[in-house]
Amino acid sequence: MRGWTGGTAPIRLRAAAGAQQGPCHPQPEKPVSLDLLEARLRQDLAMLNLPSANWVPPRPDGALDVLVLGGGMLGLSASFALQRLGIARHRVLEAAPAGQEGPWVTYARMLTLRSPKHLVGPAQDLPSLTFRAWHTAQHGEAGWEALGKIPRAMWMDYLVWLRRVLALPVTNGITATRIRPGRDGVVAVQTDREGLILTRRLVLATGRDGLGGPRLPDWMPARQGPRIRHSKDPIDFAALAGQVVAVVGASASAVDNAATALEHGAAEVHLLVRRAALPVLNRFKSMVHAGFTHGMPGLDDATRLAILMAAFEGSVAPPRESLLRLAAHPGFRLHLATPVLGVAEEAAGVTLTLPGGPMRVAMLILGTGFAIDLSRRPELADLAPHVRLWADAVEVPGGLGEFATYPYLGPGFEFQPRGGARTGWVGRVHAFNISAIASLGLISGDIPGVGDGARRLAESIARSLFVEDAAHHLAAVRGYSDRELLGDEIPPAALVGG
Repeated sequence: MRGWTGGTAPIRLRAAAGAQQGPCHPQPEKPVSLDLLEARLRQDLAMLNLPSANWVPPRPDGALDVLVLGGGMLGLSASFALQRLGIARHRVLEAAPAGQEGPWVTYARMLTLRSPKHLVGPAQDLPSLTFRAWHTAQHGEAGWEALGKIPRAMWMDYLVWLRRVLALPVTNGITATRIRPGRDGVVAVQTDREGLILTRRLVLATGRDGLGGPRLPDWMPARQGPRIRHSKDPIDFAALAGQVVAVVGASASAVDNAATALEHGAAEVHLLVRRAALPVLNRFKSMVHAGFTHGMPGLDDATRLAILMAAFEGSVAPPRESLLRLAAHPGFRLHLATPVLGVAEEAAGVTLTLPGGPMRVAMLILGTGFAIDLSRRPELADLAPHVRLWADAVEVPGGLGEFATYPYLGPGFEFQPRGGARTGWVGRVHAFNISAIASLGLISGDIPGVGDGARRLAESIARSLFVEDAAHHLAAVRGYSDRELLGDEIPPAALVGG
């Protein structure tokens, strides 16, 4: 993804007509307001003829052309890309309340984003829509230069603004409860508040756990009580003041949850890490350029997987800022080469069995990430058995590891059916989330590639809808009657013969 590091002037107010300017009387830089930025954005969109006019013919059954499940960053990016291509008859449904979509102000507990501030992300190359433009409009160029990494809650504020200024068709507070085939090639989505919604294409923009759930260690008890929490779960950190807490893992989420507990007054937090040393590299930072963005989908399966496995090799280091945040507390304890062998949860706490003996804590927090497993999602019960997985499609030396359960997607994020005459509807569902990494690379999970991924998704859907409606478009061409020539262009005296 290209960063906005030069070549585009910062947004500034124009000097008033007749004002003196020059080296002896420099005009102080003034930040524009959001009102002026939004006016500029409206002008930019108008110059690009956006939003485009709808071109997809309606169906007699009233089905949507596209339904997007998930109104976070991925869902907004998908909606904007569809809007740009004139697929106007689409909706976005989000289960969370407005302003709480995604992880940013719910279960994410880092202080700042990991991604650099200059990345374009969901703005899709419109300068006036970028985070930089939004931030500079409020804080000026000096404020932008002073900003380090983006505060987590500020990114949420930006996404709320992006949704508003683009007038994206998002409805909050609606959950999809069942996805199944409908009649005549549509997908039927049952919801808790609007009943049955029919759609020609369905996009699952459902985030980290949308095709699975929290990854749980094999030593976890069959029943998880209130003293064992995954990092995605709501946690009452204030109740941990003066208590001893254990956190499992060396991931960014593990470190940030440990730091949050200490910041709320926990007496001690023990970070339990299986490895003998903390990982020190984040190889994914070497993959943020156009070659990977556009080249990864073109690789053969074995080569793409080899690159991804190399990036994961040795695990991914937590951000330096997060580790320094944690290490600043005297109650922090790091346990290396310390796998958890067993755990017992009681009403008053948790007892962990460790190689050096038992440890008693008030709460155990699992920073163990997420697993892709379609069978864990009740709304996908009709879909999951028919989806082709990487384990069904590819064999590589050494095995697929966790990628075995990832869906084997087509070039437009569409599921591939395992086979059978009645599973064609499977290909009308698109997985625009982290599960696409094995098939298409880093274009549907994090900020750097989300704009390019959304364009790929929308272009694929536009292509498939057009092909499906080819007879309609042929008839429209044949029936076109807007005359270019009216018959009075050539005077009779100019006619020779005929």
